[in-house]
Amino acid sequence: MEDFPRFTAAAVQAAPVYLDTAATVAKAVSLITEAASHGASLIAFPEVFVPGYPYWNWTMNPVQGSPWYERLYRTAIDIPGPHLDALRAAAAATKTTVVIGVNERSRHSLGLIYNSVVTIGPDGSVLNVHRKLVPTWAEKLTWGGGDGSTVRVLDSAVGPLGALACGENTNTLARFSLLAQGELVHVASYISLPVAPADYDMAQAIAVRSAAHAFEGKLFSVVACSTITDEMIEIAAGDDAGIAELMRRPNSALSGIFGPDGNPVVEPLVDEEGIVYAEIDLARCIQPKQMHDIVGAYNRFDVFQLHHDTTPRRPVVFGDRPAGEGFGSAGPVIGPWDPDESAARSA
Repeated sequence: MEDFPRFTAAAVQAAPVYLDTAATVAKAVSLITEAASHGASLIAFPEVFVPGYPYWNWTMNPVQGSPWYERLYRTAIDIPGPHLDALRAAAAATKTTVVIGVNERSRHSLGLIYNSVVTIGPDGSVLNVHRKLVPTWAEKLTWGGGDGSTVRVLDSAVGPLGALACGENTNTLARFSLLAQGELVHVASYISLPVAPADYDMAQAIAVRSAAHAFEGKLFSVVACSTITDEMIEIAAGDDAGIAELMRRPNSALSGIFGPDGNPVVEPLVDEEGIVYAEIDLARCIQPKQMHDIVGAYNRFDVFQLHHDTTPRRPVVFGDRPAGEGFGSAGPVIGPWDPDESAARSA
């Protein structure tokens, strides 16, 4: 390949309209339009942007948080479904590649929500729906885990594209699998986490992880993080002034774009809402690979070997056909996606 994509990437740092799916999707569509008007070809959104993150898992006991789980389940989206269709239409209208985090409602169980990252192509096709493999700590009260079928690098309009959600970006083997599949553009989605332990600086943690993956893989990492609103604080803190103060802690969100040398391409945005833009030239990945190509000459595959199981996991299999979940019986959809065919196959 002689010609490498050059494009503008946009990392959105924003809060959803909390637990209001229609309003959050409308906000996402507006932000897609805004970013596209600034020339962005790739637009990255935060983790579970639609319609928000379950902060009550960190501040309430499971019994107190259960009614809020029900509310989140009711406002999670179906895939396929009308809310996803609105996002697909926005991507197609602006001819942009959109990566956005959603709460995905399970087809077969009222007790199961997935933390999913949806990648949409510039023609509106769904390229992948990646379900976070392992919910982090308190998140296990809300989300189930995905499987290896969606840990994929996509042949996208902006180049070889992969995505992971929040804590997955510390999973060395998940990241290595993406690198070994040829990833050159990585999207990392996060949430603002002021409820982390007192000595945990979320903004710094995001920067460290992003720089590490970009440097190790000699690639570009586009990082999008959500922000905190007063409504989120009111729900999660209730009458506890200490928790309310904690949730206003600074340095809890960072969005930006990191280059193949591990350095920011542009000044990251911390805590405030906004969109970070940067020009990406994938040709900049070539020369650094000569020094440390950990998925090529700078490795010993006779010594180390990673096995990545891409088998889709379903609750029941009838004969040779998986049933009951998501967007197709054969795992992720790479390329144009027919939602009617997908629904029929998973019925």
